Amino acid sequence: MLAAVLCLTGLTLTLILGGAAFPEIIPGLPDAGDAVRWGIPLSKLVMDVSAVLTIGTLLLAVVLLPSDKGRLSRQAIGYVHAATWGALVWAVAAVFALYFQASEFLARPIGQVSVDEVTAYAGSVSGGIALMFVILLTTGILLFGRTVAGATGALWLLLLALAATTPPALTGHSASSGAHELAVTGLAMHVIAISVWTGGLAAVTHHALRANGTGVEIAAARFSRLALWAYIGVAISGLASALARLESFDALVRTEYGMIILVKVVLFAVLGAFGYLHREFALKNLSGAVKGPAWPARRRLLFLRIASVEILIMATVMGVSVGLGRTAPPPPLDSRVDPAALILGFPVPPPMDLVNLLTLWRPDLFFIMFVVVAGGLYAAGVTRLLRRGDAWPVGRTVSFAAGLLSVVAVQLSGYATYAMVLFSAHMIQHMVLAMLTPILLVLGAPVTLALRALRPARRRGDRGPREWLNLFLNSRYSKVVTHPAVATPLFVFSPYVLYFTPLFPALMNDHLGHLFMGVHFLVTGFLFYWVIVGVDPAPRKMPYLLRILLLLLAMGFHAFFGISIMMQSAPIAMDFYGRFEVPWSDGLAEDQYAGGGVAWALGEIPTLLVMLALVVQWSRDDEKEERRRERHARRGGSEDADLDAYNAYLAELDRRDKAMTARPATEPDGDGTAEEKTNGA
Repeated sequence: MLAAVLCLTGLTLTLILGGAAFPEIIPGLPDAGDAVRWGIPLSKLVMDVSAVLTIGTLLLAVVLLPSDKGRLSRQAIGYVHAATWGALVWAVAAVFALYFQASEFLARPIGQVSVDEVTAYAGSVSGGIALMFVILLTTGILLFGRTVAGATGALWLLLLALAATTPPALTGHSASSGAHELAVTGLAMHVIAISVWTGGLAAVTHHALRANGTGVEIAAARFSRLALWAYIGVAISGLASALARLESFDALVRTEYGMIILVKVVLFAVLGAFGYLHREFALKNLSGAVKGPAWPARRRLLFLRIASVEILIMATVMGVSVGLGRTAPPPPLDSRVDPAALILGFPVPPPMDLVNLLTLWRPDLFFIMFVVVAGGLYAAGVTRLLRRGDAWPVGRTVSFAAGLLSVVAVQLSGYATYAMVLFSAHMIQHMVLAMLTPILLVLGAPVTLALRALRPARRRGDRGPREWLNLFLNSRYSKVVTHPAVATPLFVFSPYVLYFTPLFPALMNDHLGHLFMGVHFLVTGFLFYWVIVGVDPAPRKMPYLLRILLLLLAMGFHAFFGISIMMQSAPIAMDFYGRFEVPWSDGLAEDQYAGGGVAWALGEIPTLLVMLALVVQWSRDDEKEERRRERHARRGGSEDADLDAYNAYLAELDRRDKAMTARPATEPDGDGTAEEKTNGA
């Protein structure tokens, strides 16, 4: 109850401070009224609270509590069922939010908006579409959650719940912010991290009160490690979101929006202090202290006291966050309107040169986190192997690092700025992400490194990161997407579908679409080259000749793709490139022709690189086979049991052919003689 009061208090004070509670109403203009003005934040607050509780209970069931060979415990199944009730409240609150937003969009009070108008709003306006996705995803959790009894099914529900938190966040101030690369990814990351952190703490605290200590020490220890990463994620994403909306540091004190951010920063710092106390005192006293079915009362009380204070502060932060979402960010200091900046998020850059490439960086938070997290995990895995005395090839480390550096070069440097205004620069970016970066990452063998570096779960039958990775590699999904008949067409034909349909300008006009293209290039390229030249264990092993044939086939289609672009009579994606002018460019047609030439010519470099890697792998595979035969021969066996069996089979066929040749041309009627039967056999 106290948490609800603090949450509503934080929301109310933020709406008043930000001016959203009592805005200036211009006489003569339509207005939706106070009911809608307060109904939107209240419905969104209920959405956020129910989302946090749903995610927290699912997180407790599938990650924090131990499972037994993929089967959830009775307690965990009960938490999954409880999550369905949270999803129901979440979906109902989203319906109310949809109605209130449609009323605000149409500037009509409650009761004057019809169902047809709400439906039209939900299908045509980004805010309504986002809420429809939330309703669909939460309804899916509600329907399927009652039938889940395994850890894999519960994990899918958790992923659906996390996905349902992001659509509303991506259609607010982040979508209209100038720094799209920071604002959009930053807010999505912020919402997910805070949901995991707050929901996990609430679920563990509830479990401590309900379970009387049963399994709480395991759940609390696991959540402590997870909470640290969530706290770091909240800090990074919050900083990125603030930088995207505030043009200067003095905006923190001279604007209402900045002061609300300062309040969140203070509360965040207090939460960090309590998290430290929780980790240093409550969890250390809790770990290993349980000798019987119940906790010692003193340690249990200490744990609950610190956790309760954290939950109260988090409830206040949630109310402040919802109020901040209804507060308009400060206007830009420069009042001049740049049409190109409204489309791109930045003005048209000056002519391309080395200085501009090194200075006009694009801080895309998604790819920054990809490079940092992937590089950090890889380095941690190599360090763990070396510390325990295991070797790891230097060439693999160099290859993986080079792959990450190629992402930095085309997605974060000044080149990413020019890739948004020039088709030729975009095509080079595409070729690197799809045909060079995946090769380098695949040759780094990240999956093999993870399988060797990750420790098995401490409890037999439980699932940790290593077990989940093994399960994914052996899953039906992995077998399907890594099949040559699936990975090759995805890699070969997706450029045709993208660039020769209206899909390309639609994706270029939206940051999420541009982000989708980059991720799609990376994933399809990684899958294809994993099949062709992969070092990591795969569901199937293809003959080297077939790999070479698939490689040549794919490169041929890519060369034809480049020629097709060069032969286009009209510029591609005029709906995007035609909306702004690049004064120092030679023109859209000439730039597109250059982009087609890039797609045609750059395919040769990855082909040579992969062909070289295939030759090396083939020769090493033959050497391994020869060494295996020699070891088998030294043990007293034949050089190759399979070869001996095949030779014996051929000898048997030869004996039968000779026997058939020795048979008489005409056999007697009846059974014949014994000698004839033998010859016939």
